[in-house]
Amino acid sequence: MRSLVNAALGALAFTIIAAGTAVAQGGGKIAYVNSQEIIAAAPGRAEAEAQIQKDMNSYREQVQKMGDSLNTLIASYTKSESTLSEAARTAKQKEIQDKEREYQQRVQGLEQKAQQRQAELIRPIMEKINTIIEKVRSEDGYAMVFDAGNQSGVVVAADSTLDITDKVIARLKASGGSASSTPAKTGPTSQPTGATRKNPPVER
Repeated sequence: MRSLVNAALGALAFTIIAAGTAVAQGGGKIAYVNSQEIIAAAPGRAEAEAQIQKDMNSYREQVQKMGDSLNTLIASYTKSESTLSEAARTAKQKEIQDKEREYQQRVQGLEQKAQQRQAELIRPIMEKINTIIEKVRSEDGYAMVFDAGNQSGVVVAADSTLDITDKVIARLKASGGSASSTPAKTGPTSQPTGATRKNPPVER
């Protein structure tokens, strides 16, 4: 479960691309954050995890029931196939094909619903984190903030005095309340600059 939520919340990923150019041109300051630490400390994260887990369990149960029903139908047909007339076999085969198609459509629908629900729960958390990082960047005059916690391996070494992770976390905690207490409506999610999100499908 934790890996599922981390994948969804892992959209907090900043890029250092063009940082050298920005510094060279304007001598602008840069800073960095560790997105994994910020995500772990974000208000509302635990609630989002719990709700996503609850929703995923519900989706998996629905898929399991449909799968069990389909398997029962196939087993029944296999057992009685040799005793059926050609017309009866054709009818049963068509019934199984229809059920398989219905099952696949339902699974796809639940996958989409799971992705939408995750986006709905995660968006408020990501928007709050994004807003606070931008405020810190603007107030302290940084030209760019990049992510040292990004798994892409961009950062090999960095001056610890440029790390504003603790400052961002302190602002998050001071903001109070649960970031996911009032989920936004389903739709495109707000992400930090340069970030991409990949939501996992329903596990089945």
